[in-house]
Amino acid sequence: MTLRDLTACLARVTIAGPLDVEISSLSASSRELAPGQLFAAIRGTTTDGHRFIGEALAAGVTAILAESAPPANLPTTVTWLHVPDSRAAIAALASAMAGYPWRDMALAGITGTNGKTTSVFLLHHIMKSVWHRAGLLGTIVVDDGETIEPARHTTPGSIELATLLGRMRDHGCRGVAMEVSSHGIHQQRIGSIGFDACVFTNLTQDHLDYHGTLEAYAQAKADWFHSLAADPLGKKPVAVINVDDPCGAALAQALQGKMPVLRFGCGVHCEFRANNLRQTARGMEFELSAKGKSFLVRAPLIGRFNMYNLLAALAAASACGIRPRDAVAALVNAPQVPGRMENVGNAGGATVFVDYAHTPDALENACRTLRELNPRRLITVFGCGGDRDRGKRPLMGAAAARHSDACIITSDNPRSEDPSAIIRDIEAGCSANNRLSIPDRAEAIAAAVQASLSGDIILIAGKGHETTQQFADRSIDFDDRKHASKALRERAQAISDMRCNP
Repeated sequence: MTLRDLTACLARVTIAGPLDVEISSLSASSRELAPGQLFAAIRGTTTDGHRFIGEALAAGVTAILAESAPPANLPTTVTWLHVPDSRAAIAALASAMAGYPWRDMALAGITGTNGKTTSVFLLHHIMKSVWHRAGLLGTIVVDDGETIEPARHTTPGSIELATLLGRMRDHGCRGVAMEVSSHGIHQQRIGSIGFDACVFTNLTQDHLDYHGTLEAYAQAKADWFHSLAADPLGKKPVAVINVDDPCGAALAQALQGKMPVLRFGCGVHCEFRANNLRQTARGMEFELSAKGKSFLVRAPLIGRFNMYNLLAALAAASACGIRPRDAVAALVNAPQVPGRMENVGNAGGATVFVDYAHTPDALENACRTLRELNPRRLITVFGCGGDRDRGKRPLMGAAAARHSDACIITSDNPRSEDPSAIIRDIEAGCSANNRLSIPDRAEAIAAAVQASLSGDIILIAGKGHETTQQFADRSIDFDDRKHASKALRERAQAISDMRCNP
C-alpha cells in the first residue's frame, strides 16, 4: 500500500517527505526493523520509542511516525509523519493496512475484571455452533478460524490485532469474540476497531499497580463504551452490560440515549434476565427471559458467576445477530475453559478444582461456588502475584479465610519480590486458626491433597491456565493442573497400598 493511501485515515498529521512510496509493513518495535517499513515511535510506560528512531533510520525504514517534528538532517528518501498521538495514529494505520477486516465480521469485545475469558470462550462456542467458523482472541489462546495457538497478550497491540483480524476474515470467520483489557483500552490498541457488541461483565479491585486508583480503572473501562458511542466507526454497536454490578448499572445509565444498551442480570428491567438457578457438581440450569420469550439454559458449568458469564455470552450473541434459541441450544455442549473452575480429578473421595481467581472478589466467588456443593471441608490453596497491587493481598486472605475450612498460603508469581514478604501481606487478612503457609507452590498443592479426606474439595486458585511461574531471576515450567494430578495419583496409590497391606 502506498503511504499516500495509508495516511488518508489520519485526521491530524503533518507530513515531510515523499508519499508515493510503498509501505510493506508496520512496526512499533525496535527489534523488528526492516527496509520498506513504517516505524511508529510510541511513548511507553518504561521506554520511549522515540529513542530508537536512529536505529530505524539505520535499518532503512521508509517512514517514521512520531510525536515530534522531523530533524533537519532527515534523509530525502524517508517520510516523516508528525502526529499528536502515536498510539492512536498507529492503530488507525494498522486497521487501514489490514483492509478494515472488522467491517466484514460480527465483532464482540468483552471487558471487566472477572469473567472475560470464560464469557469469550462461551460466545466463541456459540458463534462456531451457529456460523461454523469464528475467531477468538483472549488470554489463553488465539483461534484464527484455522489454527489455534497460545496467546501472548489478553489484548494484542494494534498492529498484531489488525493482522490477526485480517487472518480471521481471510479464513472465513463470520464473527469474532475477543477479550478487551483495561490496558488495551488505555493504550488505544482497539481505538480504530469497530465493534458490534461491547460487553461489560463487572468491576472489582485489580490492576491498581497500573491505573493507580479504582476510579481510574473504572474510567478506563467506561472510556471504551463512550468512544464507540461518539464514533461507532460505521457500525451500530450495542452496549451489553451487567447491571447487577454497581459500576455496570452506572455505566448503563450514562450510556442511555447515546447508544443501544442491552442489560443483563437478575433484575426485572434486564433485557436478558436469569432466574431459578439450579446446579449440581455436573452443571447448572436456569430460566432465561429474553426478547419476550422464555428459555431453559443448560450448561456444564458451576457457580453463580458462571450464570453471569452465560448471560453475557447470550446477550452478546444476540447483539451480533444470533437468535437466542440457537445460542441456548449451543450451550448444552459448552466447553470446559482451561483453568476456570476446572475439575482436575479426585482420589479417595476428595476432588480438586483449579481456578484463575486472582482478585478478592473472584476468590470469594470461587469459594462460595464450591461451598454450594456441600463439601465435608473446603481447602483453599492460593497466593498473590509479586510486583502487583499489594492492597488486595490481605483482602484475598480475608476472602479465603471466610469461606474455607483450611487455607494454605503459597507463592503465585513472586516476580522480583520476596515470596515470604508477599505471604506475610496475605496473612494480615487471614485468621491464624485455619491457615498454613508453604512458600513452595508444588509442596503446598501436595500438602493439600495429602491432608484431604473423603468428601473434601480442594481449590487451587490464582494461576489457572498458566504453565510457568515467574521469579526474580528465572521463569520455570509450572502448571497447577499437572501438579494437582500428580498429587492425586500419589494419593490414590497410597490408598491402594493401604488396602493391600492393612
